[in-house]
Amino acid sequence: MVTANLLAATVFTPMLGRLGDLHGRRPVILGVLIVVLLGSVLAATTSSLPLLLAGRVAQAASFGLFPLAIGLLPEELPPQRLTGAMALVSGMLSVGAGFGLAVTGLLMRDGGDYHQLFWLAAALTAVGLAGVWLLPRRAGVATGGLDWAGAALLGLGLVLLLLPLEEGNGWGWGSVPVLGCLTGAVIVLVGVVRFERRVTHPLVSTRMLTHRAIVVANAAGLFLGFSMFAVFLAVSALVQTPPAVAGYGFGASVLAASLVYLLPGTAGGIISAPLGGRLVARFGAKSTLVIAAVLAGAGFTMLAALHASTWQVIVGALMVNTGVTFGYAALPALIVAQVEPAETGIANSVNSIARSVGMSLGTAFVVTMMTRNPIAGPVPLPRESQLVTVFMVGAALAAIAAVVVARALPRAQPPKLTVPEVEADEVYGAAGLDVPVRQP
Repeated sequence: MVTANLLAATVFTPMLGRLGDLHGRRPVILGVLIVVLLGSVLAATTSSLPLLLAGRVAQAASFGLFPLAIGLLPEELPPQRLTGAMALVSGMLSVGAGFGLAVTGLLMRDGGDYHQLFWLAAALTAVGLAGVWLLPRRAGVATGGLDWAGAALLGLGLVLLLLPLEEGNGWGWGSVPVLGCLTGAVIVLVGVVRFERRVTHPLVSTRMLTHRAIVVANAAGLFLGFSMFAVFLAVSALVQTPPAVAGYGFGASVLAASLVYLLPGTAGGIISAPLGGRLVARFGAKSTLVIAAVLAGAGFTMLAALHASTWQVIVGALMVNTGVTFGYAALPALIVAQVEPAETGIANSVNSIARSVGMSLGTAFVVTMMTRNPIAGPVPLPRESQLVTVFMVGAALAAIAAVVVARALPRAQPPKLTVPEVEADEVYGAAGLDVPVRQP
């Protein structure tokens, strides 16, 4: 069910981002929410595995909401409020993921009925649907049509890439299906690049594939997705391990792992998401990304060295989650500054896919480490050194990300405005009018 949802999301997300650019974000968001609502209700009312899979596939359309929402903000907000708003919306991704884990721990304790989760998803989707209905409708900002051939090729390439990452532990990392899928992914994705260069209105312009700032932003998204799922899974495994058997851990229940050890980090996102927006506005997206990588690296390092006490695990996970939230806050501002308005939807969709690939890599890596050479017993348990390796790899990747972002991204130069220009911008913003764009 997890794999079906993720694979469907990789196909839907770029197509929905492009449709939003073409036809306006509001109608596409409404359509997405209706599909998600129907999928949630279907999953909540069935015990049939095929129908449950169908519901999960329909729910995968929700992955397209983020790039659509980011593309919607410049249409509805004055420029002086845009950076903070994008940071808040983006930062809420990690907050929502964390709260999802906590709510799951609450509802599923003592063998709860999984249908409750889908009813909750249906209720939240209905609330979102009512809110989006109140937004004004805006015309699309792109021309042309949807590149169906490019969408099909991109979807096939991403499915071939993500499928072995999700199933590699069961299939075997050196097996023919895994190696065949990865080889096919490389061939198809290279073909996508060559195909898109010849299309008048490509789904993904070659500029997005070669522009250094966008490439770095997608690499940063890959790292942030890896970090978010690596810390969730590794910390959950660490704190649930019984110390009497393994010599480490806390023997925590699923509920305690969610509420005590993971919830503080995700709840802190309510503060760190808007704070990330202020960092972007004050220091720029580049500096904020560097701060995010350094903070996440410090958190992983702390978890690798200090994990014998509850407070140490909570603080380490909090640092990693805060770094991820700061990074999520910086990425939309960085991407929107590098693409045309007609490309914001698809550009953020590609970045969302990069994060999804990172999540899959984080999941695959942690599961592989946990199941490799386990402690013998009725329930195989990971050795402490294996979880320490996960944290050390996270710290190393954070250091690489900080260096790459610091060296590869140019520093944006803010426009120097005169006092009359600043006063005029404030008047435009207060009146709800577009603030003139001034070049640095």
